Amino acid sequence: MENEIRIVSTKVLSEDQKLPLLSANFSVIDKDFISIKYHNFNFGELNDYLIFTSQNAVESVLLHKDSDRIKTKKAFCVGEKTKKLLEQNGFEVVLFSDYAAELASVICNQYDKNSFTFFSGNIRRNILPDALQLAQIKMDEIEVYQTVLTSHKIDTRHNAILFFSPSAVESYLKENEIDNKICFCIGYTTAETLKEKTENSIIASQPKIENVIAEVIKYYN
Repeated sequence: MENEIRIVSTKVLSEDQKLPLLSANFSVIDKDFISIKYHNFNFGELNDYLIFTSQNAVESVLLHKDSDRIKTKKAFCVGEKTKKLLEQNGFEVVLFSDYAAELASVICNQYDKNSFTFFSGNIRRNILPDALQLAQIKMDEIEVYQTVLTSHKIDTRHNAILFFSPSAVESYLKENEIDNKICFCIGYTTAETLKEKTENSIIASQPKIENVIAEVIKYYN
């Protein structure tokens, strides 16, 4: 059908995530535009608190043979799903926020006498480390995973693209053009990456995959 709305998701969606789109008669092409490689690393001496800004960092730490040893340390994190993953695996989460900037603000205002160990990926934003450094808060960083761009050429005509990270934007643009397509973004940092390419960006009300999908349905209805 030529009038069918075709959506490209830059992340493979679960059946539950895809169902609302299919039920609303969208056609969905979903591919992983980034892949994750976990590193070998050493914990060394840990600081007062741990920081995780992604589920990937948590997954990598959990794979470490000594991961049980560090669960005595309380954690700060970005994202509800990161918090849930930590808690399901025996970590106590002191605080979580939707964005790294919010987390940095709380740490700088309320925990400036403490020290932190940040588990990160190779492509991470500077917001949190820069804020803590500026506030002269001790923070050690351990890189625990690598984000690899895995671009795909999408030859099928499509109307909209779902983006879940700045890296996915970069990966999509390696092989494809945005043109006049509508871009649905999981958060402000992802939308920021697109601003030179398009003004057709819609940001989810909360940084969750399900909220991105809800925005698509709302927009086309």
